Formats: sequence, structure tokens, C-alpha cells
Amino acid sequence: MLLELTPDQDFLRETTAKFLTARAPTEDIRRLRDDPTGFDREYWRRGADLGWTSLLVSEIGGGGSVSGQGLIDLTLIADEFGRHAAPGPLIPTSVVAAALDAAGRHGPELEALLSGAAVGSWCLEEPGWTTRLRDPQLTVDVDGDTVVLHGTKRPAESAADADFLLVTGATAGGLSQVLVPAGTPGVTIERMRSIDLTRRFGAVTFDHVRLPLTAVVGPPGRSAPAVELQLQTAIVMANAETVGAMAAAFDMTVEWAFDRYSFGRPLASYQELKHRFADMKSWLESGHAIADAAAIAVAEGAPNARHLVSVAKAFIGQYGMELLQDCVQIHGGIGVTFDHDLHLFLRRAALNRSLLGTPAAHRQRVADIVIEEGQ
Repeated sequence: MLLELTPDQDFLRETTAKFLTARAPTEDIRRLRDDPTGFDREYWRRGADLGWTSLLVSEIGGGGSVSGQGLIDLTLIADEFGRHAAPGPLIPTSVVAAALDAAGRHGPELEALLSGAAVGSWCLEEPGWTTRLRDPQLTVDVDGDTVVLHGTKRPAESAADADFLLVTGATAGGLSQVLVPAGTPGVTIERMRSIDLTRRFGAVTFDHVRLPLTAVVGPPGRSAPAVELQLQTAIVMANAETVGAMAAAFDMTVEWAFDRYSFGRPLASYQELKHRFADMKSWLESGHAIADAAAIAVAEGAPNARHLVSVAKAFIGQYGMELLQDCVQIHGGIGVTFDHDLHLFLRRAALNRSLLGTPAAHRQRVADIVIEEGQ
């Protein structure tokens, strides 16, 4: 998170933290394990009232930020989601709302997303997807005044419970995006299992789904820049969420190490653990720094934004899991029980590590960027 927040940002963060503490305690999160949706709709609507869904949307579109940089404000919400292992489709709904706003689609769909009455799912990833946006397997063919979608997207967050699916696919000449209402004929969704207790995903198959041309979001075949920005935005949010989970687990483990005694001494007094805590603290602070740097670069449209986002995703994905696994080991046997809270943060970080490109995929993306810039 940013070291210095404005009073409005501080209020936004504090309000969200209090709300999540009251409405998403860990005992409720455990109960959501078997809930097919993974979150309560009324909870989500109240979160929307706090501004969660509107930060990436312009004032003309019915949104607005507290600092003038909506993405930076949204990372504060994402960080709190990580610290509480909170439920709710924050990332996909925010991305879909931002895409509609950027395309000037200020209609009832965007209004429903902003109010929390509707949920959006971004269908980007496909089997074998590795962060490269070129040539997706799903096709979007323009046929007169209609478009036809054919292919499969997986995993798509909250797909089975979404009111709108924003689908990214290949059109002759480039990428296109189509807003598909839930229940459209030809769309089938198979629920997938998730390591996270509250995040739900689906495999979405589009069998020659035909929609009016007006369903296309942005110019057909010319959405590559918009999709790239959406990807960067989603990764920035996921990074902030993972860093929040890292911080919660680290604080919990430090407290445990001072309270837990072994051979008459607190665990925190042993030299080996002191060294390990020093490593963990360095990973945590570095995660904060690189996540913030990437968020600022994307918010400001910096030339190196794509590079910084992938560096951050690779670093946080690798060292976030190192930190959380160490937290589990330091806790000992209790750290691997379902009744302890630690696994909630481990699950959230492990899920975020695999979504939107693994650390290895983003290291490859950094290499590709360097080669591209050198040509």
C-alpha cells in the first residue's frame, strides 16, 4: 500500500476495513465454503454503496474516485480484501465496469454493476493461456449486423453467477470484446473447483452464440489496447490483494512467535527464526513497493507500466508463497488445521499466483518486452 494516503483515501480504507471485519468474519468465510455463489448479494450491494464498484468509472458514467486516481484507490480496497480473505467478485466486476465506461456504454448494464445489483465476469483466459493476448482461440466473427462467438473460456471468475459476461476473442484484424447477457442461448457454464473458500470460477463454452452487433464493446477488431489495460488493471488489483494477505499472515505469525514458548523461551528469541522473519519482512516490504510502483505506472499510463506489472506479478507470486509457507511452518501443526485462520490467506495468495499468468509466464513476458523494445 502507499506510504502516504490522503485523508479521503484513509477514510475509504478504514471504512472498508470496518465493514469487512463486521460483515466478513473468518467464521462466516468458513461457512461460505459450500455456498455455490461464495458471497451474499446483499453484502455485495452494501459494498457497492461504499464505492467498491465505481472507482474505475468516470463521473459521466456514474462513478468517481476519492483521489482522482481510481486504480490507486481500488488497490486500497483490494489490499483490505486480502487482509480479510474477503468474498466478492471485486476484480472481474471492476474490470467489466471499467471496460463499459471506457467504451462509452453508460447504459443500464453499467448502472446495475455500479449499484451492486449485477455482477460482471471477464472471460479472458483460455486453456493453455500464458499472458499473450495475440490469437485467442475463441473467435468473434462479424456477420452483417450480428456477431457470432465460438470457443471456450476458463477459468472465468463468478461466471455461473454473473449477470454479464465480457468476452475477449479474435476477430479478423485483431481482438474484440462482446458483452454477453447471462442466459444467452448457446452459452453453457460448468462450475470449477477452487482452492479459495469463497472465489468461484467456471468454464464457459460459447457454441456459435449469435448477438446483435451492438453487443460489441469498442470497435470490432481494435480492442487490443483496451484488453491490455484491463489485464494490467486486474493484475494490479490481484497483487494488492496478495500483499494484503501476506501482511495479515505475517502479523499473525509474529504475534504467535512471541506468545508461543519452547524450552522456556518464546519462539521469536531463536536466532534461526529471527533470520527467517528478516527474510519474510524484506519480501513483504518489497511486495508493497513493487505493487505500488506498478499501480502508479498503470494509473498514470507510464511507458514502462506493462513491464512493471509483470515484474510485480512474478515477484509477489513467488515470494508471497514463500512467506506464507514459512508462516505455516512456524505455526507448526496448528498452522495446517482448518480451524486456524492462516490457510485462508494462503489459499487466496495461491489462487492469485495462478490467475492471469504464473510467475514463470510473467518472467517470460518481461523477456518478450525487453526483446520487443530492443528491436
